[in-house]
Amino acid sequence: MIEFILNDKIIRTNTNKSMTLVDFIRENRNLKGTKIVCREGDCGACTVMVGELSQDQQSVQYHTITSCISPLANAEGKHIVTVEGLNLANKLNQVQQSLKDSYASQCGFCTPGFVVAMANYCLNNNADNEQQMLDAISGNICRCTGYVAIINAAKELVENCREQGKKYTLEQLIKHNFIPQYFASVSNNLKKIQSAHQVRGEKIIAGGTDLYVQQADSLLQTPDLRYITLEQGQPVIIEDNVCSISGLATVTDLFDNQELQNRIAHLQDFLRLLSSEAIRNMATVAGNFVNASPIGDMSAIFLALDATLLIVLNDESREVKLKDFFLDYKKIDLNKGESIAKLWFRLPTINSYFNFEKVSKRKHLDIATVNTAIHIEVEDNKVVACDLSVGGVAAIPKYLTKTCEFLIGKEINNDTLKQAIEVMNTEISPISDVRGTAEYKRLLANQLVKAHFIKLFPELVRFESDK
Repeated sequence: MIEFILNDKIIRTNTNKSMTLVDFIRENRNLKGTKIVCREGDCGACTVMVGELSQDQQSVQYHTITSCISPLANAEGKHIVTVEGLNLANKLNQVQQSLKDSYASQCGFCTPGFVVAMANYCLNNNADNEQQMLDAISGNICRCTGYVAIINAAKELVENCREQGKKYTLEQLIKHNFIPQYFASVSNNLKKIQSAHQVRGEKIIAGGTDLYVQQADSLLQTPDLRYITLEQGQPVIIEDNVCSISGLATVTDLFDNQELQNRIAHLQDFLRLLSSEAIRNMATVAGNFVNASPIGDMSAIFLALDATLLIVLNDESREVKLKDFFLDYKKIDLNKGESIAKLWFRLPTINSYFNFEKVSKRKHLDIATVNTAIHIEVEDNKVVACDLSVGGVAAIPKYLTKTCEFLIGKEINNDTLKQAIEVMNTEISPISDVRGTAEYKRLLANQLVKAHFIKLFPELVRFESDK
């Protein structure tokens, strides 16, 4: 039995827990405003809000997800809000009205997803500027290319949902017709169903952002599943210059952690390259590792941070360096029943620098063709320590052992870097595929490694264009 709130109704169902949430919403509850288009979490037409009780259980905190790649099981004990759940009785809500006034709906197919995403911004007390509104709608695609009008409506809402510089409270949002009255009682209703009926099994499902793209149909036929997002864990802990991240932590947990942002410069800019806000709200860091894609962005980032994994099975545990975790294409050092409980790494210091680079067909929210990250420590213009990774150029996310060894003790200048790139080219072995030729990927890897040093040490390194 799964129990949760869908809009203003408590749902208790024995429906297959592996069904996608969008299919349950549309087919079982006949709520057709949530659209199905890509079934890959790429377009935002299926966006819904998910509300969870805060730690003090006095309020509900909302975020968006793409329901086409989320299992129904992950709705357990939560408040799921579709576009129908935002409707007022006899008039448009303020989000819908803003889109209407800005002439921001053309064919209308994408409009429900935008309405949900913008309403979620209005409900989020941690979001209070235009960039955060743009983040909120970053995963919503309009095929009619009506973005200017949509952005105009979004910017209008940023101003309209606050008073005297403060975001509206829940009560004010209800009073000013942003959301329906029933939102006031959601917190109390969630308390009645907060104890999750956790599903145990050997096959682990977290956010589902990869598995439900590739295996949605087969997962319906897989009874032995364990939905770990129903479990609890402190997502990010920073102590004594060491950052520990739970295996349950989402990318948003990193994105929103202020101390982590302070310690890793431009972290939010890097994470914006990875995926939309709705996907960041679902995708777990450990899940990206286990996926073992040669172009996994989290893998590239944490290889460069020299992360260590804690792998557990029942009461037993073992530690594995992330750079030793990837064995071969889609093969990892993870035995049956094991899972990643947490990972940890040393944070950059005053003498060390971190950077991430990525090239994909779209600049944002796309799968990389080549990605790379570096964490480098420098004293007196000489490299003291270096961890460098590149994705998309080998069967696994590649930690460049030889290149790092070469750089240590060397002075940072053009000649050193040219030699380092020559060493790197002996370590990588790209292949031609739909994302580019082997030659193109090798060129990208060379240019992106140069970009690391140009960004981090502009006074020491300057490359003229290759001829």
